[in-house]
Amino acid sequence: MSYVDRVLENLKAKNEAQPEFIQAATEVLNSLKPLLDKDDKYEKNAILERITEPERQIMFRVPWVDDNGNIQVNRGFRVQFNSAIGPYKGGLRFHPSVNLGIIKFLGFEQIFKNSLTTLPIGGGKGGSDFDPKGKSDREIMAFCQSFMTELYRHIGQDTDVPAGDIGVGGREVGYLYGQYKRITSLYEGVLTGKGLTFGGSLARTEATGYGLIYLTNAMLKAAGKSLEGQTVVISGSGNVAIYACQKAQQYGAKVVTMSDSTGWIYDKNGIDLDAMREIKEVKRGRCKDYIAKHPDAEYHEGKGVWTVKCDIALPCATQNELNEQDAKTLVANGCYAVGEGANMPSTLEAIDVFIKGGVLFAPAKAANAGGVATSALEMSQNSERLSWTFDEVDAKLKGIMEGIYDNMASAAKEFGCEGNFVVGANIAGFRKVAEAMIAQGVC
Repeated sequence: MSYVDRVLENLKAKNEAQPEFIQAATEVLNSLKPLLDKDDKYEKNAILERITEPERQIMFRVPWVDDNGNIQVNRGFRVQFNSAIGPYKGGLRFHPSVNLGIIKFLGFEQIFKNSLTTLPIGGGKGGSDFDPKGKSDREIMAFCQSFMTELYRHIGQDTDVPAGDIGVGGREVGYLYGQYKRITSLYEGVLTGKGLTFGGSLARTEATGYGLIYLTNAMLKAAGKSLEGQTVVISGSGNVAIYACQKAQQYGAKVVTMSDSTGWIYDKNGIDLDAMREIKEVKRGRCKDYIAKHPDAEYHEGKGVWTVKCDIALPCATQNELNEQDAKTLVANGCYAVGEGANMPSTLEAIDVFIKGGVLFAPAKAANAGGVATSALEMSQNSERLSWTFDEVDAKLKGIMEGIYDNMASAAKEFGCEGNFVVGANIAGFRKVAEAMIAQGVC
């Protein structure tokens, strides 16, 4: 049995109730075989065993009082996965689906994503099964304050720097930061995604979506193609989807779909982004509200954006939203490029379809690294007590994303897998962390 197979077998036995984590580990470890076969130092130093086991897992109770005076209790998590190249860095997700397995999958992916940015940040992730939807601002504040009352003792600007994720935007980060400052009396860059009035960075809101397009464009350019005049299908309607749509339109693409948890919009004339942003960012409404201003567009309940004929697909909603059949449908309809804006949005079977079908495929740990890259730039600004302009941050982001493409393309070619960016991204991200772990001894 190979080194990878032995580690995966043991990992599955120990984490059988965490399918998302097993899926992420399986995808990464199998793609590392060309590197591991070439050099046995990784096995001798038990790097796979160590890198798949979090350095620390924290689970805690979050009690809070709702507007009716009733006490509610949620569960909070922080998984500090790997600090070999820097302090733990990764978002907080507030969603009913959150459990330890999902946080571990996200934290594991974060190790390699953060490594690919070339910035000194380790991998971590956290969150809660709390659902912000339908809650008042006071309830959100009460929950965030209770959550931080426990979390604060485990984080710090040189230890662990959380950020936002699904369900955690500027409002939530503000409440979390305020409670951290109140408890510790420290005004430090311990959270990213902060408001611009108290240490936040320009371009952070746009960063993940913009970064997705910068990397996708670099991938297309290397293949002699362009976003200009291409039809793009996007899932989701949160920050990633909205700003991916905006930047894709700026590059001359026509984006025809967006979606949320209840349904999806198809607008053959191209999504009116101003209308969608008003619905989602101002009114906190649903995609179906788009029809009121654009009666010629189509609204469909449930899932289905991947049935729309397109040149480029950008899954920007959530994990495992794109399955094997969806991938086959996209390929059959002429889709030639996929960039993952969400975390692990494609199943292993879907990825296999794309790679075998010759689709240009940019995996999430590379394609959606723009958010954490800009968070690290926010950390730099906080440390220097500086605030960079939007253009300065955006230019750095673009350079980082183009560098990620170059690194993953180069690694894929080095190991005889040219064009397989899953292998390239994983090897490029892994190698840096593994070398740091070996250099630091057994820890």
